[in-house]
Amino acid sequence: MSDAAIRIRDLEVHYPLGRRFLGKAEVLKAVAGITLDIPHGSFFGLVGESGSGKTTLGRATLAAAPISTGSVSVTDGQGDVFDLAHLDRDAARRFRRRAQLIFQDPYAALSPRMTVRDIIAEPLEVMKLCKNRDEVNERVRAIAAKCRLNVEHLRRFPHAFSGGQRQRISIARALVTNPDYIVADESVAALDVSIQADILNLLKQLQRDLGLTFLFISHDLSVVAHSCDHVAVMYLGRIVETAPPRKLFAAPRHPYTRALISAIPSLDPDDRGRAERLEGEIPSPTNPPSGCAFRTRCPMARPLCAEETPRLRQMADGHRAACHYAEELAAPGARAPQVQGVPG
Repeated sequence: MSDAAIRIRDLEVHYPLGRRFLGKAEVLKAVAGITLDIPHGSFFGLVGESGSGKTTLGRATLAAAPISTGSVSVTDGQGDVFDLAHLDRDAARRFRRRAQLIFQDPYAALSPRMTVRDIIAEPLEVMKLCKNRDEVNERVRAIAAKCRLNVEHLRRFPHAFSGGQRQRISIARALVTNPDYIVADESVAALDVSIQADILNLLKQLQRDLGLTFLFISHDLSVVAHSCDHVAVMYLGRIVETAPPRKLFAAPRHPYTRALISAIPSLDPDDRGRAERLEGEIPSPTNPPSGCAFRTRCPMARPLCAEETPRLRQMADGHRAACHYAEELAAPGARAPQVQGVPG
């Protein structure tokens, strides 16, 4: 995509484990050859099972995880391009202002010894983005208001707030430096459903008002279906399918995606019992299967799947799928799940 804010090319992230197996040093391949574009101003969803490498990919786009091979380039709102595999100290300092992270746990992410004002102001003070304390306070109050926090909240400590309020504090801290790119790593997973809807509405509003680019990492497909402009499905360090959410849910083109969608809980009695059960556990990233990584659990697996790794290829309906037999997948007619209060 020509308007991509994030360009990922053949990215691999490996972690040496410091032990040997059959004479070879063991390496955990958390991300295994991903090529992906995230457009400017998009709310891009990344889903998959625990251990699939979602968080590592998100951290790699923030220069917070080692890039073993491949490249990640980030273009900010001023047109500056950051090559995250080759950041010098000055470029890293400028990049930190342009890209931020919203953590998963709103209870562990905030220091209990700091007031809300100090928590939000800390990035400004560490990066020396303001001339004086008055300017810091002005920016803190402005971003707090955008995140639906009152001035009186700024004098309190985190223990006085609920989970949803704490997450709004975390969002304000991430946005106070005026970034262009935000990684939201399971940022609503620890919240009640009704609070999830409120936080998602806030994130979508901030994205529209501030022109932000979001990478929204989640394991909850029902949230992603209504929040994201585009969705990528990840399995064992690889992207197996990408598509707009409506097309992804209507006609998934990868067996793994179809199994994930079928497992979404439904209030319709006629839909119960239709989940496709996947046998076995996700393989170890230290010793992935040959060929297609999903073949050990796939009901459609054939000899070719063990011999050749499927590439992520463009389909006629706007999908990109990494399956040798994507054309054979009949459209199951699965409808997008309904979550009350979450925008479409």
